[in-house]
Parts: sequence; structure tokens; C-alpha cells
Amino acid sequence: MKLQDFHVEPADWSRTDQRSALLDLREVVFIREQGVPEQRERDGLDADCWHVLARDEAGQPIGCGRLTPQHKIGRMAVLPAWRGRGVGMALLRELVARARALGWPQVALDAQVGAIGFYERQGFTAFGDEFEDAGLPHRAMRLELPAAAGLREPPRDGIALPTGSRSEIAAARLLLLGDARHRLSIRLPLLESDCYASTEELAELRRIANSGRAAQIRILLHDAAAAQRDDHRLIALAQRLSSAIQIRTPVEEADLAYASACLLNDAGGYLFLPEADRVQGRASRLDRPAQVPLQQHFDEVWERSERASVLQSVDL
Repeated sequence: MKLQDFHVEPADWSRTDQRSALLDLREVVFIREQGVPEQRERDGLDADCWHVLARDEAGQPIGCGRLTPQHKIGRMAVLPAWRGRGVGMALLRELVARARALGWPQVALDAQVGAIGFYERQGFTAFGDEFEDAGLPHRAMRLELPAAAGLREPPRDGIALPTGSRSEIAAARLLLLGDARHRLSIRLPLLESDCYASTEELAELRRIANSGRAAQIRILLHDAAAAQRDDHRLIALAQRLSSAIQIRTPVEEADLAYASACLLNDAGGYLFLPEADRVQGRASRLDRPAQVPLQQHFDEVWERSERASVLQSVDL
């Protein structure tokens, strides 16, 4: 049974399409449904906030949230048809993980009274008196983050790896390969020459492929022909270890239009780039709540994809 049919990703407010997706969601939920005045909803803080978007299998926006420089979570919105299906929880966990990665000692939010129970189940505590905001009753809530609770070492769970440059992304990729035991899932719209091609990366891939009967490396590659023409080293490795390394190509138009890349291992780690050709994404060595929807989306696309026919001549 399918547990989740959505994924969560960072959203760039400076990009017109992503900004529109965020504002459209908030208009539906806050302005139309809840009657919040537009001038109140558009508070001028968004350009300085860190945003997240939840998307369904077709890539359509279904939920959003933001983290402000004032250490507050806000603008949590989920379309009515998607409520009660884990979208809000996934958005909240992503925002909390970001706050923790930034080293914040706590994160706060103003919860509508009807949503207090939801936030309490995620560890938040209400404090202070009830107050009105935009005509709706609220209470302030906060969450003490583990790093501020006197722990000698913060848990790895939810701690992000830096992905702000190509070198940081390459370093995150190598760490995740090194953490893998037997299984990997990799999705690449385009296999670039410097991606999964270093001696260290290939050594880790070879180790995983030779790790025993459970070994399985699945690669979704949108343009296998280009990788073959470029004599990419990963293709050569797959040819030698074809029993453990499988390559498929998406065939449905929606899947081929999906521009994201990911690396998912069997230790709970992931690297996700919403746009494979942009240096912007998120990664963690251990964050299963964030990894699960990415893995489920990968599995679904894998099932409806086909063996890369262009590589059949080399028996891949």
C-alpha cells in the first residue's frame, strides 16, 4: 500500500514560478478559505524567509511553509484535499530540520487554536494567553531543539549537509555513497561528466555493487544516449557490474519533465536537488522522515519506466 504520494522540497522566493506557487497556495487557504485580509497575509517578510513546497506526484503544489529570520515557522498551508495525509507533518519536519541545522536553540510559531494538537504531537509547547491574529484565535508555541538541550552531540537525524556549491554537493554525494550498505537509488535528468565519475565515487559504487546478494543500484537516467556518447565512467562500470547496477529511462511525459535529481541510500541518507542543473538543494546523512517521500516517488517512477534501450547493445 502506498504510504505517501507527495514530496517536500525547498522553494526559491526569487524565482517567479516558485513564488507564484507559494502565493497561490496561501491565497486558497488563508485569503479565500479563512478570510485573512490580503494585506495581512502579504507581510513583506517572504524575501528573507526560507520556504518549502510540497508537491504531488504530478509536481503540482499542495502545501507550503516558511522559516523567518526571527526563528519562527509560519504560513503553513495545505490544500483541503490533502489534509490528514501527512503533508503538514512533512513540511513542519523539514522546517524544524532547517532550524536545527542553522544552530538555532529553539523555533517558535503562532498556532491557530484548532491546530494546537497537531503541533503538540510534534513536540511543540504552547505558552502565554490566547490572542487574535487576522480575526482568528491563536496561541504562541515553541520547540526546544536538541542541540540546546545539553546534549554532548546533536543527533545526526535531520542535520543537513551543506549543498551551497558544486564542491559541497560533490562532498555530500561521496559521504552518502560511503554510508550506503547494499542499496542506492539515483535519479539524474542528465549525467554530467563530473557527476559520479571521480575515482572515489566509482570505488564506493563498486563496493556497493559487490556487497553481496542484496546489492542493488538503481539509476533513473533521462538521457542515457548522451551518457553513452560521452563514454561516462558510470556507464562503463554499469556494463561490468550489470547484475547489480540497473538503468531505466522514464517514458511518461510528466516524468521526463521532472527536473529534479536525487541520491538515496539504505542508511536513511539523501541528496535532493529540485533542479538538477542548479546549485540549490538539501541533503542529510540520516533523515528518514525526509527521505521516505523521495524514495516512494522514485519507486513509483521506476516501476513505470523502461530499461534504457539505447544501452542494450552493451548488455546493460
